[in-house]
Amino acid sequence: MVVFLIAVSGNTLTILLICADPRLHTPMYLLLSQLSLMDVSTTIPKMATNYLSGQKSISFVGCATQHFLYLTLGGAECLLLAFMSYDRYVAICHPLRYTVLMSQKVTLTMAAMSWLGASLNSLIYTASLMHFPFCGPRQIHHFYCEFPAVLKLVCGDITVYEATVYISTLFLLLLPILLISTSYVFILHRVIQMRAAGSKRNAFATCSSHFTVVSLSYGACIFSYMRPMSQRTPLQDKVGSVFYSIITPTLNPLIYALRNKDIAKALRKVLGRELITQRSQV
Repeated sequence: MVVFLIAVSGNTLTILLICADPRLHTPMYLLLSQLSLMDVSTTIPKMATNYLSGQKSISFVGCATQHFLYLTLGGAECLLLAFMSYDRYVAICHPLRYTVLMSQKVTLTMAAMSWLGASLNSLIYTASLMHFPFCGPRQIHHFYCEFPAVLKLVCGDITVYEATVYISTLFLLLLPILLISTSYVFILHRVIQMRAAGSKRNAFATCSSHFTVVSLSYGACIFSYMRPMSQRTPLQDKVGSVFYSIITPTLNPLIYALRNKDIAKALRKVLGRELITQRSQV
């Protein structure tokens, strides 16, 4: 709960800073605000409620809702990180055309495509999964309704469904990774051609935060969903889920706050205003 509250506070602060500071009303930070919104956990509140109340249960509708929401947020984050890499590519490789290639309309379209694409994918996954018959004790060996844990309770033939999910997950992860990798190859090539050391440092500083977040997010997703069912254990699934549902959302705002000068300046500006206001009241 403490880590969850830190994650919520950090991401909320990031969104508020971007909204409050006019200098942050750019495509990069608009996409970052969407990333912070996607990092809000939909599983920890229910888990904490069960722990504090001692009732380790969830309704069928509640499980389906939780399953849909966490898949939507995870899928949207994967797509958004790919769009953010394109934004960095345009900013570094085509700075003079940045306002045209990354207009407000294009940025909003990217955000909408991330949300809608992930929602549609999650809806299909959830509706198909919940349509199967469940039998046995109906005990989920997990702290929330994660896909692999719920899938183990199905007593029907899931061979085709599992193969379809695996292939679609492959595309959902590998296509954004391909776009991210391609963007960074062009960025690296452009940085090597730069002569000024200051320009190189600025380019690397701009991309370092995004690359760190990409590594954390995609690494956790690949560990959790790209391994065959036969090679998974409940403990490994829980460790992977803790990492991308709790640890990663907590680290993301810290990474951008510590490594991004604009966010740090906006934070100091807000704190400076608060300090001045308090002194005036005194």
